[in-house]
Amino acid sequence: MASKKQILLPIGVLGVSVALFAAFMAMKKPPEQKQQENIAPLVEVIPVNLTDVTMQVHSYGEVMAQEQTELVAQVSGQVVSIAEQFVKGGFVKQGDELIRIDPNDYEAALIEAQAGLAQAQSALEIEQAQAHVAKAEWQRIKDNANAVIPSELYLRKPQLAEKLAKFRAAQAQVKRAKRNLERTSIRAPYDALITAKNISLGSVVNPGNVLGQIDATDIAKVRLPVANHDLQYLNDGGIGAQVTLTSEVAGKTRSWQGTIVRNEGVVDKRSRMTYLVAYVDQPYEQAQPLRFGAYTKASIVGKHVRDAAIVPSHLIKDNRIALIDNEIKLMFSDLEVIREQNGMAYVTAGLQSGQQVITSALEYPTQGMQLRLDEQEPKAAHTQLALKED
Repeated sequence: MASKKQILLPIGVLGVSVALFAAFMAMKKPPEQKQQENIAPLVEVIPVNLTDVTMQVHSYGEVMAQEQTELVAQVSGQVVSIAEQFVKGGFVKQGDELIRIDPNDYEAALIEAQAGLAQAQSALEIEQAQAHVAKAEWQRIKDNANAVIPSELYLRKPQLAEKLAKFRAAQAQVKRAKRNLERTSIRAPYDALITAKNISLGSVVNPGNVLGQIDATDIAKVRLPVANHDLQYLNDGGIGAQVTLTSEVAGKTRSWQGTIVRNEGVVDKRSRMTYLVAYVDQPYEQAQPLRFGAYTKASIVGKHVRDAAIVPSHLIKDNRIALIDNEIKLMFSDLEVIREQNGMAYVTAGLQSGQQVITSALEYPTQGMQLRLDEQEPKAAHTQLALKED
């Protein structure tokens, strides 16, 4: 029969084990509860700013003179004088004598023509006197009943007509001789820049020889090609619009103000462009001369649009853009885009000032989907402001 000690020992061990297990269980910490992770897409936004915008149409062209004239000899002879300023790049004023051809032969021709005119005038006056005598004589005898109608030869009408014709021919000779003498002096027809010189002192020239070329300096002309679809952004097709021309001069960007004065009226067959013509007054009298032959870029002032938004073009798909609403959910807005230029779109309807445009790429964007905003402040729309056209 088991002793009392044998019975109590296992019971004691079991009790201690239970107590130890209970103590260990009491010491064990309950599992921490994890916060539920927000899996909504993180997006960045830019604010919408409505502003007044003046459209700009950009073009380019070469600066040319409005008027170019070839100096051509109209009489023959030896060049006896050339103006000091008649060199390539020289400036001349209207009326300045540039070239003189030997005038001696033409002065002699004028004297001969004037002598011939004097002779013809004398002969005409004598004939007029004789015709007057013949007419007076007929008046005395016309009462005679047997008198017949006198012939024109008797009244000296043919002789008078001949002398009158010779007198007029002599007048023409004098006029021609004066004109040829004047042509020995070649003068500038306007304020100009000499762009070519083809003769030298002592050269012998003949009618038709090109002596040089001059360009008028009162107005610079620039032909500006404009695409057909860009004409819609200009008032009156661009006529009268202000244009800013820019060009590199000695490594620095310079600008000049001009005006669109006309449309050439045709579409270029090769480029399919319409050409507008801009004028700049007194190009060589400005602080920085606008030189002929320079290549220049042009910015033409176009239509003025009120309350327009400028947003990156790549954010617009099928004329819709993704916005974030007050509940940080995605919403789409239909837009009216009037122009896209330099990666930016000009929007006149569909956006309001203060709205936030989503700039992040979303894999499957859907209306009303929950989003998260970047903890940083929304990016300023500096890219829009940089492209804003005043």
